[in-house]
Amino acid sequence: MTYNFDEPVLRRGTHSCKWDEAAPGELPMWVADMDFRTAPAVVEALRRRVDHGVFGYAWAGPEYYEALTRWFDTRHGWHIEPQSVVYTTGVVPALSAIIKALTGPGDRVLVQSPVYHCFFSSIRNNGCEAVQNRLVREGDTYRMDFEALERQAADPRVKVMILCNPHNPVGRVWKEEELRRVGDICLRHDVFVIADEIHCELVLPGNRYTPYATLGGAYWQHAAACISPTKAFNLAGLQVANIVVPDEETRRRVDRAININETCDIGPLGVTALIAAYNEGGDWLDQLNAYLAGNYAAMRRFAEERLPGLPLTRLEGTYLVWQDCTALGLHSAELEECLRREASLWLNAGSMYGEGGEGFMRWNIACPRSVLLDGLERFARFADGRRQAR
Repeated sequence: MTYNFDEPVLRRGTHSCKWDEAAPGELPMWVADMDFRTAPAVVEALRRRVDHGVFGYAWAGPEYYEALTRWFDTRHGWHIEPQSVVYTTGVVPALSAIIKALTGPGDRVLVQSPVYHCFFSSIRNNGCEAVQNRLVREGDTYRMDFEALERQAADPRVKVMILCNPHNPVGRVWKEEELRRVGDICLRHDVFVIADEIHCELVLPGNRYTPYATLGGAYWQHAAACISPTKAFNLAGLQVANIVVPDEETRRRVDRAININETCDIGPLGVTALIAAYNEGGDWLDQLNAYLAGNYAAMRRFAEERLPGLPLTRLEGTYLVWQDCTALGLHSAELEECLRREASLWLNAGSMYGEGGEGFMRWNIACPRSVLLDGLERFARFADGRRQAR
């Protein structure tokens, strides 16, 4: 079956955070949800569940774990033991619970900035301090600064590192050798690794997602992974995610933290959607990734022709494109405001992602290509106006 990702879907008036917070005529390309309908198999499964008409407390039974474990085993070579899974409402609550379980007030947590801004709030809300291991920009991509990471991990107050793979917002899909170097450093200094792998299904052709868990041995025994179908299948509003924790004692502590944070229950629609996505959504996801690759190629062509001096970072994974806008001479937050006011275009300011983010903007390209080109035209007209004014 062929799926039509070019079809526009009207989202205004659906209580959409992305669209209903935008002004009339404004094009929102900021928050990380997609403008595509989810896989038809998921829609059909949800329709059957809604037709049942009763939405009481849900139980993630054997079918849930079978779908989850089969998916990761067959697509990614990661065999997940069902007993190692702790379910929760989302990856951010998962991160918060693991930090709560493994740190105390005043401890430090390593992140690799620029990085997803909710990492900072999860760290802060648990009374901890973020230590930023800044990624190094090289040409149109980024690499890890392992020397700085070694020094920072040696601080005895650093207890945990959050690893974002694929990385939001710089679009890297970390290679196995990079993950092993991170693991070696963290093992040397007794730093626990939390692998946020929510974007793991969104990988462009020519790149390969390596689950941190597949490093095996001591690497995996001193780590946990946070996974969810919500990004790949556009299900964020259904609030379902899983923490995979191989060590039994650590898992007990994480489960306790989930309960302390009152995020230990998931709803029946989330359970239904996960099962359908993992059992029947593979072909849809493959076509989605091909379409996203086409969107990124179209964006690169447009940037080369119409946006000189405003380079894009190479996209390996996610549907989030990181653009260097320093040539426009505005701070990121100011640029975000100006784009909304003057171009009716809403992007994310890079400064919200920590060190290394100033001067950049984040685009969400998970939309029909016509919508993407509309956003790019708005941006180009704005940029042309700024250049002429200067």
